[in-house]
Parts: sequence; C-alpha cells; structure tokens
Amino acid sequence: VQLQASGGGLVQTGGSLRLSCAASRRIYSSSVMAWFRQAPGKEREFVAFLRWSTGRTNYADSVKGRVTISKASADTVDLQMSSLKPEDTDVYNCNVRGRTNSGVPFNSWGQGTLVTVSS
Repeated sequence: VQLQASGGGLVQTGGSLRLSCAASRRIYSSSVMAWFRQAPGKEREFVAFLRWSTGRTNYADSVKGRVTISKASADTVDLQMSSLKPEDTDVYNCNVRGRTNSGVPFNSWGQGTLVTVSS
C-alpha cells in the first residue's frame, strides 16, 4: 500500500487545515490509519489514529479537541485541524499498518506534508 499525504500549507494562528492521506488501494479492514508529525531534529510525534474496522479513534493530548481524524472514502483518511497554534508547525505524515486479506503484514508511510502556522 502506498500513501500520498497532502493538504499542508501556511495558515495563521487560530486557522484551520484539512490534511488528506490517499492510499493506492482500498484500505483493508484490518488497518490502522494514523497521523504523525515531526519537526527537524525532533522525534516523531503521534497525532491521531483511526481503526478502520471499528472507527475507533485516539488523539494525542496536545491536539485533543482541535483535531479530528476521519474516513473520507474507501481509500482516504482526513485530518481536520482547527485552532492551530505555532507549535503545530511540523511535517505531518500518515501511516497505515495492518494485514492483507492473505495475512501479509504491511506498514507504509506517506511522504509528508508541511504545515506552517504563523503567529
């Protein structure tokens, strides 16, 4: 499975952005889709995940209440971000892991999309 992250850009403090992560095929029901972010020189930080089969979601405390992860289609997951802060400035990347219908595990990353929040 290949992923394509998009939707990043420059936004002012308090603004909103919607990031999208498109997979190269329908997302397997066993999949967990997640968003992470990483600034240069810093460790990757978990942002949110969505379990495809149940729709269960979880969020990092740093974004809880300001971010929503959701299914946009059979092969796309979105990350709606609002009330953005300068500290949200990062490269955001999506990840999918799970097993194919044949039981083969996979773990794929997108190429990342830059979010810049100006103060």
